[in-house]
Amino acid sequence: MAEMIKIYKENPNSNDIKKVVSVLRKGGLIIYPSDTVYALGCDISNYKALEKLARIKEVKLEKANFSFVCDSISNISDYVNHISTPTFKILKRSLPGPYTFILQGNNNLPKAFKKKKEVGIRVPKNEIALAIVRELGNPIASTSIYDEDEIIEYTTDPELIYEKWNNRIDLVVNGGYGDNIPSTVINLCGDEPLLIRQGKGGLDI
Repeated sequence: MAEMIKIYKENPNSNDIKKVVSVLRKGGLIIYPSDTVYALGCDISNYKALEKLARIKEVKLEKANFSFVCDSISNISDYVNHISTPTFKILKRSLPGPYTFILQGNNNLPKAFKKKKEVGIRVPKNEIALAIVRELGNPIASTSIYDEDEIIEYTTDPELIYEKWNNRIDLVVNGGYGDNIPSTVINLCGDEPLLIRQGKGGLDI
């Protein structure tokens, strides 16, 4: 059975954040709030946790497209190739915010991602998510939690999320009701930004 911790996004309690990070460091899986939908995540440096995350998504780890949830643009630059001035300006304008930007990965990517040429990067505008990443000291590998009900698509109530997921994960962070619109995904690897998925973030980047 998973644990559930209530954390207030206006002022996340540091002891609660430390509890969440302790679960991540031990290879646990968490569900936590972002500025879009609730997300399922683990420590990007824990290979076994990444394997568990891939199994839940029913994909092979090397084929999984997990986002890296970072706490800042400087944190992003640890894992991606040189960020050009135009790309930096887009990131600066848009983050923190409801975007996933696809960028070219560099040699610092964890072992599980070494074969990936591109990686999706997020810096959500949510203090709970940012506090967890800051305390952890590296990004969270993350993926949205879908609902089987195609009408709902994304579950927004953390109590219902807990009911559904508590046997498969280790901890649910209850940060209040989530959104049901995912992030906007934009590929920044080419000469021009390429829209992959229209979500919550606008296109005036």
